[in-house]
Formats: sequence, structure tokens, C-alpha cells
Amino acid sequence: MTVSPQDLRYFRAALALGARELGATAENPAVGALVVKDGVVLGRGWTQAGGRPHAEPLALAQAGEAARGATLYVTLEPCAHHGKTPPCADAIIASGVARVVGGLTDPDPRTAGQGFARLRAAGIDVETDVLPDEGRRAHRGHILRVTENRPMVTLKIARTPDGFAAGAEHDRRLAITGLAANLRTHVLRSLHDAIMVGMGTVLGDDPLMTVRLPGVTRQPLRVVLDTRCDLPPRSRIAAGAGEVKTLVLCGPGADPSRREALEKIGIETAGCAVSEGRIDLRAALEFLARRGLTRVFSEGGPQVGANLIGQGLADEVVLFTGERPLGRTGVEALSEPARQKLDDPACYELVAQGLLGADSYTHYERI
Repeated sequence: MTVSPQDLRYFRAALALGARELGATAENPAVGALVVKDGVVLGRGWTQAGGRPHAEPLALAQAGEAARGATLYVTLEPCAHHGKTPPCADAIIASGVARVVGGLTDPDPRTAGQGFARLRAAGIDVETDVLPDEGRRAHRGHILRVTENRPMVTLKIARTPDGFAAGAEHDRRLAITGLAANLRTHVLRSLHDAIMVGMGTVLGDDPLMTVRLPGVTRQPLRVVLDTRCDLPPRSRIAAGAGEVKTLVLCGPGADPSRREALEKIGIETAGCAVSEGRIDLRAALEFLARRGLTRVFSEGGPQVGANLIGQGLADEVVLFTGERPLGRTGVEALSEPARQKLDDPACYELVAQGLLGADSYTHYERI
């Protein structure tokens, strides 16, 4: 049996369901599932915050006995291993569904094709790899954590039309973008497990690094790349450490007394490898992957941004361009090598662009 246009419609709906908890399900992927029979949606499910329950059992439970003979649409291969919950593949078999329209094979070696194989062995008609590009986009963080031992990274950079992220050394902080772009930034933050910045951004902007949207209560982990453990105790990040989890990654030569001072006010510190005097970005991301994180939003500033792009670690890049040029010398938003790599079709693809009020945005994905 082939995949029909109607199948694609339901599968895209399942992808949209999975995105409801994107950024909140780590270390599990944000999966969506639909149970459909005779054109009627009988059950909907998506991976819940914290990673459990999984999408498939929720959708099947909602459908109940009506699931027998139905089609299940699921955005990633159902798990086949016993973890904190039984295998989703077994729940699907027990439900009596006749057909499964599935997404990508899960690269997790505990499943890795075994979920689909188990369904076929039970006599269920199985379609796989439906809308693979959209599936990879939805589950990129999970895939990279399993295959490259790091989370996916979205890099956000705000720049003036003449290419600057900040003014000269003693200039006051620039307000580059307007309300619409700033709101989009908060939405993007909410779709990630962590927000990561470097010390240059902390010292220059004194950011809060929080999601400030109506109705949003979950805050991503705040991660500061701080080689010498220089985070000021009077910074807004330090002041809010009791309310928002904060992790400072510092180099092996950081002053132990500074780490102790930060830990006393509720900030977690951890040692990390250093490269050329800065926190090694791959080592930092691998540390976060070991913590179970799958999605990181970097607002780390020009230096961190250029290094992420240069090292092939920026999986998505969102550039917000404000309406007013700086008109004088300032800090470049991206180095020339980073701009060249971003414009290289062998490295990045432009996937979206548009207007946000008076500002504009461009969205790239790593090839």
C-alpha cells in the first residue's frame, strides 16, 4: 500500500502535535501520534513534558477499542525496548491497529528498526520514512544526541542592516529589533531545553536569558560559557538563580573560590575543556548531551556564533535584521568566514525569510 495525500495530511498533523512539547521532553524525542479510521480522528497523543508518557500510548488510550482496524500515524519509529515504560511497539500491537504510517527509523540502538520489524511480524501493514525531511527537522535534536553525542543548536543573531551586533566598546547596549522580532525570540527560546551564551554577552548585555511569554511557566536551563568563572554575582543571571536553573561551564583553571561563590547562590558550575583560551564548544555540547539535553538555543554573541558556524555545530541559524543601521564602527554580528560559510549552498540552505514588523529575518539550516 502506498502513502496517499490523505496520509500525508494526517502525518503532518501528527508532526504538529509532537511540536506542542518541543523543548520540554528531553531526553526523549517530541513525538506526535494520531489514530484514524474511516476519516475520523479517534485519538491524539504527543510526548509529554519530561518525556513521558509517550505519544503512541496516549493516542491509543484515547481511541480505546475503536483503534482496532485503524491507522496509526506516528512521527518516529515506536520504541522497542523496556525503559521506564513498556515498549510502544507492544502497545500498538495490543491495540489491534491494522496499519502504521511512520516517520524515520529511530537511530537509538535500543530500537534502530526493531520497532517497525516487530509491528510487521505481528501482521501490521507498516509504511516508513514518510516526509523524511520534515521528520529530521522535528527530531534533529534526538538524532544528533544519539549519532553525534551532542544536542542540536539553533544560533540566533540580531544585527543592524550594516551588519553590526553592538556599538563600540563604551557605547550603550543597542536595541536592534522591535517587538515582533523580540516575541519571536521568546517563542524560539521556549522550544529549546537550554539557552546558551558566552561571557561577552553577559558582560555586555546583562541578559535575563528567560522566556517571557503569557502562560509559559517552564524555563529552559541557562548555560553560561565562562572560562575563568567571571560571572558577576550582581548580574541579572546570578540574581535570578534561585528561580531559574543556571549552569556555568568554566575552564580547569578557574578560581575555585569563584565557583564556590556562585554555587552558594544556587548556580551550578562544572569544569569543561578549553580551546584557544575559550570553552571548547563541542566539549560543552557533549556535556549537555550527557545531561540529556537535545535542543540548545545559542544567543552567545558574535564570537560564539562565528565559532559555532565555523565548527559545523550551528544546525539552524536565525538572523534578525533591524530597521536602523548603526552608521559607525561597531562589533560585527558575524565574521567574514562565518558569513561566507552561511552563504555557501554546500554548507547551509536558506529555508525561510520574511518580515517581523519593521525587521526582517532569514532562517538557515545546515546541510
